[in-house]
Amino acid sequence: MITWLRSLNPMRKHHPKNERIKRRYLAYLQEAKRLSASSADQAASAIAAFEGSTRWKDFALFHIEQARSFKSRIAAQTNSETGKPLAKATIHSRLMALRAFFQWLSGQSGYKKISYSDADYFNPSANDSRIATAKREKPAPSVEQIRHVVASILIDNDIDRRDRAVIAFALLSGARDDAIASLALRHVDPAARTVFQDARSVRTKNRKTFTSWFFPVGDDIELIVVEWIAFLKSDLLFGPDDPLFPATLVMRNSEGLFAPAGLDRKFWKSADAIRRIFRQQFEMAGLRYFKPHSFRTTLARLGSTICPTQEAWSAWCENLGHEDAITTFRSYANVPSHRRGEIFEALHRPAPKNDANGAPDSETIQRVLDHLRKSAA
Repeated sequence: MITWLRSLNPMRKHHPKNERIKRRYLAYLQEAKRLSASSADQAASAIAAFEGSTRWKDFALFHIEQARSFKSRIAAQTNSETGKPLAKATIHSRLMALRAFFQWLSGQSGYKKISYSDADYFNPSANDSRIATAKREKPAPSVEQIRHVVASILIDNDIDRRDRAVIAFALLSGARDDAIASLALRHVDPAARTVFQDARSVRTKNRKTFTSWFFPVGDDIELIVVEWIAFLKSDLLFGPDDPLFPATLVMRNSEGLFAPAGLDRKFWKSADAIRRIFRQQFEMAGLRYFKPHSFRTTLARLGSTICPTQEAWSAWCENLGHEDAITTFRSYANVPSHRRGEIFEALHRPAPKNDANGAPDSETIQRVLDHLRKSAA
């Protein structure tokens, strides 16, 4: 009787056999493929969505029609927050995660009926793949915009001072937000202008350990960071193992409500707080919100314009944590469209004529003088 009732129960949302093989696969991703926990979580989410579409059938019963049905379902889904259809890139990443899973599954004992090529039915159309993987211009603030935001922050308390310093440090160091959230005071040497991103305690990308130097973005930006470190050490008596950017201390106020009450000696558990600070301060400064990661694009574009030699450019790229300059160019240093327009506008203008000695001729000089007169008028 109980078994019969369970067969009528549509609320079952897992399959014991599936759960065991999923655990094996996620362990494979992290230990054999060396993916981060967040990347493995994304794969697990895609697999769970597929399971729901089959009403949690045994993976061993997989059929290509299930893949086709899932592609139709996901194409019709909408974003729960915006109400708009899912982005092509989101759909593409989920389908590729499922394709990789079933390719792996086809080689496991008990799943030999699944053909390796069956997983190809998760492939999106060629057109959708091109849309999803197209390289698009990354929005990034200019150094002047960042300086405007930093200068607009009014310092009324320690939290304001920290928020200003974290934005200045993101530009000065080029560090990723999660690394910034986990840096301790001992990792930054203001005198040597260095940041030691030690993967044993700093949450660097791919757990890479390296030393970077402050980027030349202005004495004013550097001074904010130097004074912040001095404040932590002298006024708050922070030690080498205390956080460079401490979390907010929350306590009950006089009205019995929880509210910010200064700085704690605890590290941020994630970069979420840093992103909130950036959003709040950019919007208060009258600018659109730029993610902390966009500062790396800002720095890459700056480096591509001021580095005088190939050696200097290589050093600049390594300072961003990249092993070679190609990575920086591919990820960050594409020329933004407005700048391309300026470059081509200049190329369309005729080059100045020079006389035999290399000096501009009288026609060119007269044209420049006329332009200056019109500008002054």
